[in-house]
Amino acid sequence: MAFLTNDKLVIVGAAGMIGSNMAQTALMMGLTNNICLYDVFSPEGVAEEMRQSGFDNVCITATTNAEEAFRDAKYIISSGGAPRKEGMTREDLLAGNCKIAEELGQNIKKFCPDVKHVVIIFNPADLTGLVTLLYSGLKPNQVTTLAGLDTTRLQSALAKKFGVMQSEIYGCATYGGHGEQMAVFGSHVTIKGRKLTDIIGTAEFPAEEWEQMKKDVTQGGAAIIKLRGRSSFQSPAYLSVEMIRSAMGGEPFRFPVGTYVSNEKYDHIMMAMKTTLDQNGAHFEVPQGLPEENAKLDASYEHLCKMRDELVTLNIVPPIAEWNKINPNL
Repeated sequence: MAFLTNDKLVIVGAAGMIGSNMAQTALMMGLTNNICLYDVFSPEGVAEEMRQSGFDNVCITATTNAEEAFRDAKYIISSGGAPRKEGMTREDLLAGNCKIAEELGQNIKKFCPDVKHVVIIFNPADLTGLVTLLYSGLKPNQVTTLAGLDTTRLQSALAKKFGVMQSEIYGCATYGGHGEQMAVFGSHVTIKGRKLTDIIGTAEFPAEEWEQMKKDVTQGGAAIIKLRGRSSFQSPAYLSVEMIRSAMGGEPFRFPVGTYVSNEKYDHIMMAMKTTLDQNGAHFEVPQGLPEENAKLDASYEHLCKMRDELVTLNIVPPIAEWNKINPNL
């Protein structure tokens, strides 16, 4: 098998369901012949399963030691936080998982400051990604968070509604926070060449049905927990490995990612934008939709700011004015 790179990929939280699925997906995609599985709980069982799957010419290591895991790492995907349980929102995980993100960032700065790209997927991803970026000392385009899962939920909902393949739906996107306050943009969507905005409000797709679909998309994670009895793991695993593949030089990522934004409108925040993720990292532009979509994006930003400010109150991060002392790139 030809690999995209020989660089070391570290999968954090590898003993869990998301982490083990990420390991298998990365191996099936042929991303690298150097994979390290890291977890505070021993990931050796996962490593053994991967070895026994018969992947050729790959070095698979497993460790509970942070220095061993991160030393010489060039790519990192982390699902290493507590999962959501039924009845919980992503925000309920804020304090505990952001402390884990702080430690992750510090380990990156200490053991692998030359890492090329880091993907964060443990919730609330916008905040854990922001904290990781702050304490890692990395550049903003080197740390991204999982946001594409919300877009695929919109795409799949529309595909089911109109009886078409997901590939026949273009322009789906959700922006802002990876949570129930996300902004669902429908104004750029086409379904087999038909503009979604021309269909909404007709007998085929009443406006109230579209409103319910948007609500269902924002609560898609909670729906998976009810359907499966556990937090989603296959879809975030697959999409996050696609993200790191793009950073390794594979095909550009298909969906929005969470990225660091600091401009005249959105300041010192991690949120999903209209992004390109490739070997040069993440680059973004602020999406423009209908006035109500833009307003929803602004509201999502305000919600993220409240959670970010709560991290200051909890002493997980210092006041924004002091961030540059920790990470000169911010």
